[in-house]
Order: sequence, then C-alpha cells, then structure tokens
Amino acid sequence: MPPYALDDFAFDLRRAVPPAEIWVGSGTGTVSQLTGTVCGVGGWFAPPLAAPDSRLTISLEVDGQRVVDLARPGAGNRGLLPAGGTWRPDRIVRRGTYHQYADGLTSLAVESTLTPSHGSPGYVLTLRIRNRSGNTHELTVVPELAATQAHQVPLSEWGWVPPAAGRGEPVTLSHDGLTTTLEGHAEATFTIAVQAGAGHTTRVWESRIAQTLGRVPTLTSDIPGLEQYYRRSLASGLACWWDHPDFVTQPFIATSGLDGGALCSYAWDTGGYAPTLLSLMLGDSVLDVIQSFLDADLTDRYAIAPDGTGLGVAYAYSGWSLVALTRAAAAERRLDPALIARLYDVLITLDKRFQPDGQTGVLRDYGDQSNLLEMRGSGWEHVVASPNAERAWTLETLAELSDLTGAALPSDELRRSARQIREEVIRQLWDPQARWFRSRYPDGHTELAYSVQAFDALRSCPPEIANALISHLRPGAFLGEYGVSSVSAEDELHYETADIDWSGAGAYTGEAPQLALTLWQQGHPELAWDVLRRLFWMGEHYPYFPQDHYSDKPGAPASGRRINIIAGLTGAEAVLTGLAGIHPNPDGSLHITPNLVAAGNITLSGLGYRGHTIDISIRPDGFEVFVDGETQSPDPDGTVVAVRPAVSGCGSGASAG
Repeated sequence: MPPYALDDFAFDLRRAVPPAEIWVGSGTGTVSQLTGTVCGVGGWFAPPLAAPDSRLTISLEVDGQRVVDLARPGAGNRGLLPAGGTWRPDRIVRRGTYHQYADGLTSLAVESTLTPSHGSPGYVLTLRIRNRSGNTHELTVVPELAATQAHQVPLSEWGWVPPAAGRGEPVTLSHDGLTTTLEGHAEATFTIAVQAGAGHTTRVWESRIAQTLGRVPTLTSDIPGLEQYYRRSLASGLACWWDHPDFVTQPFIATSGLDGGALCSYAWDTGGYAPTLLSLMLGDSVLDVIQSFLDADLTDRYAIAPDGTGLGVAYAYSGWSLVALTRAAAAERRLDPALIARLYDVLITLDKRFQPDGQTGVLRDYGDQSNLLEMRGSGWEHVVASPNAERAWTLETLAELSDLTGAALPSDELRRSARQIREEVIRQLWDPQARWFRSRYPDGHTELAYSVQAFDALRSCPPEIANALISHLRPGAFLGEYGVSSVSAEDELHYETADIDWSGAGAYTGEAPQLALTLWQQGHPELAWDVLRRLFWMGEHYPYFPQDHYSDKPGAPASGRRINIIAGLTGAEAVLTGLAGIHPNPDGSLHITPNLVAAGNITLSGLGYRGHTIDISIRPDGFEVFVDGETQSPDPDGTVVAVRPAVSGCGSGASAG
C-alpha cells in the first residue's frame, strides 16, 4: 500500500478562496471547470493541442421545462443551484440541487465528474442525476459545445503565457444517450466526451502517487492546520507533474501548467525551492531533469519548453538552483564525475555572462530586473547580496561534489573564491546603520531595498549580521498575519500592493516556507515556526497553491495568472528538512536533528532512504528517530546519524554523464 491515496488529497471546493478558477490535470492534459456552474467545462490543453476558449454548457429538460446550469443570484431563480464539490488530483466533482414545486414536486440532485483525458486530447464529463421525489419525469440532458477549435502549438512555444485561441482541428462531442424516463427515487448516469475518453486517468494517478510519494513520509499531527498544509503542498507538486511521451523528460516538471501557461520548466524554481523533496519524488529520473537543463544552455536561457528548447534570458539564480538539485541527487546515487565537470563548465560560463563589480571584480553585477526576480521599481538590482552570496555556496558545493566523485575540479580555488565573495558581500554592500544590504548600480548609485531576497544571504552571513537582518522580521514590516511580504511594509520607496510576488503585500509562494527553512538551518527555531505557522490557512483553502498570495489577508489576487506553482512544494520541504531536520548528504549519509515545537506533536512515517525506512516522532519535550524499526540514539550535539556514509563516498545507484 502506498503511503498516500488519491482521497488523501481531496479538497472541499466550498473552502476555496480566490482565485476561484480551478483546474485539474492528467499528466498529458488539463481542463478547467466553468466557475459558478455545476456541470460547465471551460478551456483545456493537451499539448501540442490548445483549446483555451472551449466551453461546454449543460442544461436539463425536465418534462419539457428548461433548467439552466448558470444560476444567477437573487430570489425566484429556477436554475440548477451549485451546492459544493471536491477537487482531487485526477478529477473535479461538483454537486448541485434543483428543488421546485409547481403542479407537483421536482427535486433533483445533480453530480458532475470532470476528468481530463490521459494520452489523448480532451476530457470526459459524467453526470449522475438522482430523483429525490416519488414523481416520474421525462429527462433530457442538453449539452452545448461552443464552436471553437483546438489548434496545434509547437512544444517549443509553450512558455510562460498560455497559448491563445486559434483555428485548427474541430472539437467534437460524443455521448452514450442523453434522454431517459426517471422513475421516482431512481438515478441516471450520462457520459459526455469531448475529443476522447479518460477511463484510465484515475489508474494513472494512483500509479503516479505510489511512485512519486512512495519514499516521502506521511505526516500526522495534533497541531491545527499542519497536516493539511503538508498534504496540499505535496498536491501542489503533483499538479506540476507531466508524463507526456513527447516531452523532453518523463516526468517533466512544469513551473505551473494547469492553465496552459508556464508549462515550461525553470531551473530556478525546479531546483531552488524543494530540491530534497523533489529528488525523493523523482528517484533516478532527477538525473534526466538535471541533464535537460544542461542541454538547454542556461548561460543564455532561464527555462526550457516541454521539448527541451531554451526560453528567455540568462537568469541570476539558475546556476545556484541547478547545483542545489544536483547536491540533493548525489545523496542517494553515485554521480558520474563527467556530470559534475559539465555542471562546472556551465556554471563558470554563466558566471562570466554577468559583469564583475567595479571595485574588486570579485562580485558580479546581475543586471536589471529581467535577470533577477522582477521587482517593479528600481532597487534590488545589479551588484546585490543575493545571489552573490548563493554564488559562494555554489562554488563550495561544486568543490564538495568534485572531491566525492573525483571530477578533478580546482577545489581549493573554488573554496578560496567562495570565501572572497562572502567577505566582499559584507565589505561592499552591508550598511551597519540601516542593518541591511545596499545594492549598487554601475554608476555608483546605491539603494536600500528591503526585499525578502536579502534573507537568502543569511546562509553566508556571520552571526552579528545575520541577527541584524533577522531583526527586520517583525509584524508591520515583513511579517503579516497570513505570510511574509516580499518587500517590507516599512519600505516607502519599494513597497506596493498590486504586484505582490516580489514587490510587497504578499510573496511568491515558495518564499515564506523557504525563509522558515533558512531560519531553522541558521539556529532560530522559534522564529522559523512563527513564519511557517502563518501559512497553515493555505492548506485549508487551496486545492493546490497559487503562484503568490497576500500576507495581510487570506487569498491571492483575483486577476492575472494565479494558478498552480511548483514552488508550492517548499512547504513540505520546510517541514522535512527544517522542522524535522532531515539532512541527506552527498556522501550518502543521513543526519536528522528535529526541532521541537511547543504547539504539539508531529509524526513522520515511512521516509525511504537508500533502502532504509525512517520514522520520526517529535514531541514538545523530545523526539525519537527509528531506522527500520530500531530506535537511534542521538550524538551529544542532538544529531541522529540515521544512515552512515556510503562506502564509495557518494551513494549508490544510477549515474549520469
């Protein structure tokens, strides 16, 4: 039995907060419900086919009377009324009611199940209509499919923006009969297919969950909201999973993709937010994902299209993210030294893509917002603490991987460069009066932009500077009741409320849990928990996490593309590697240092690592770690060495060249 089943990810649609547009995917296609309807279906995508303007509406004829499925608010409405529903990774189930008395009682319960096809374009809509009265009715289901067409879009063109409508192949509708005599208290089922059937989508999803979550631990807790947040975080990752046979990798991990947009894959959010969890989910396929990025020339691109074509411009965080994913991959398998050598070549070339700073040449000028993380105002640009600090970590990690694999990189030089970078970040950019990092433009102009990106540099800061940075993590500045603001609300120059992911009033969905994880790693467990707990509302109100969300109120902007995001996995990553302190290492060892939480008890069961099964129990007053059922004693520093280093020095298993 897999640790999780599809029903474990079921979500009550009555609890959904904006954006209300809900999509569901099969791994080869996606489809959306029509908001406000019980049975209506919106646009769908099955690459290379796109039908964003497709619309299927349903009405009923009951004893010759029309019952519409688009009920308007107000008294006297005689349409089919929505009554809630459930999202699962493989389907959307909606319920509706029609209860009218006119020359006798007509009382119908309607349930629709919307399932995207797997392996063929389109979807299936199944209607189950139950007669709740003793009267007999003549019933006809009347589908109306808009006269739209599905058109071919080359896989290389599936980037950030969803494909627009176009002309191409006709969209056809088929069914198994839509008229019946519905006896009292009887039930009838109708099946309507657009393009092709979806009979095995559920079986595909059951197999996918067993495969992807087979080594990911289940979480149970008496802390309100934590368990559901963890599950919804996992669902966010699963919603980005594609197994299309024509994509460059199987699986292909999209940045978003449910609405046809951001079906591309960014190195930045694929590797930079949940590398440990993603490596557990992918297994040996993680090597194919890494290879696909190396093949796409990240020195001039930030993402790959589904066919592997490079997209965009050079991205400042790509190299760090790809090294993070490679380090996670190294923990469970032997890596070919040729892979590390090629990664080094790509990283050095990418490094040279950005100009040296104008003082010592040690730091890099990372350009403007097109190369960074898209603040809308000037501020966090050019010579900045992050990602220069991440660059230092990247060089050190390459040296570590070289030593373990025998890749023969200049390890001493890499470590020396890392030390110089850290020193120069502090010397050139730290403002002791502001207790913050300045960014410096080519002409010498500097800015104090209180961006959440500065906290990424915590990993490279000495304690006194780290503590100064952390002093800004307070309510009314970076902390909101429902998350973290990407720009401090105290920053008059840069804070705004319109574009929330990087400019204030909210944040990109991976940022708050990543900040919590960083705080745990840097020895601030109480503050880390305080940050993470602010996000638990999301597990109660989203089937999968959107691109960004507000920090001062629950929800996300109702306009724009706010669908699913791979960085939604960061919540589960923070729980596993931060709260539970699970640390897989490139030498094959596994160290576990749980953080205690006064709020309650947490159990993580069934972590699979190098053939072992690890269970962790965390209480307010202590913890226990079990390996293959045997209790493990911690070292004097509180760390449990759950798995010792591999004999070969770098894990065992698959390799890649």
